[in-house]
Amino acid sequence: MIVGLVVACEVAFWVLLAAALAVRYLLRMPRTGLALLLCEPLLEVVLFAVTAIDLRHGAAPDWRHGLAAVYIGFTVGLGHSTIAWADARFAHRFAGGPPPVRPPRYGRARALHEWKVAGRWIVACTVALALLQAAAWYVGDDGDTGSLRAWQHRMLLVIGINLVVAASYTLFPKRGRPS
Repeated sequence: MIVGLVVACEVAFWVLLAAALAVRYLLRMPRTGLALLLCEPLLEVVLFAVTAIDLRHGAAPDWRHGLAAVYIGFTVGLGHSTIAWADARFAHRFAGGPPPVRPPRYGRARALHEWKVAGRWIVACTVALALLQAAAWYVGDDGDTGSLRAWQHRMLLVIGINLVVAASYTLFPKRGRPS
């Protein structure tokens, strides 16, 4: 049930996003579009509540509960930038907006961009880590929290990878082609 709900939340995220952008730009109703975008966090609240209820009713914590925590973390950390990305492209394609800004390709600007991306991923993983830890405490010593701990290790690995990538652009900046 939890996996199905995670999939339903992901589909609902994109459907709500598309609906909000269509209402905002095609129907020229920006406030209504904003209202639809503000419904996005309700998806995570529902997922969080259902996961907590499932654990409270005695379900053994497993990878599905970890997946729910990771999904919520990623939505918190990456949701805003995903919405901004889609908004820029939709505005350009359907509302005559300016072309989306591309990330810098070289030098310090690229390194700064990579650190910002890493920061978003670190926020996502930190939220997931906190939710996974809260779930482990919620279950208590009576339950097997090994699968939740495995998700925590994965989140630490994702943080590490993002730090290495950002650091590599800082220490070994990509240089532009000579003109």
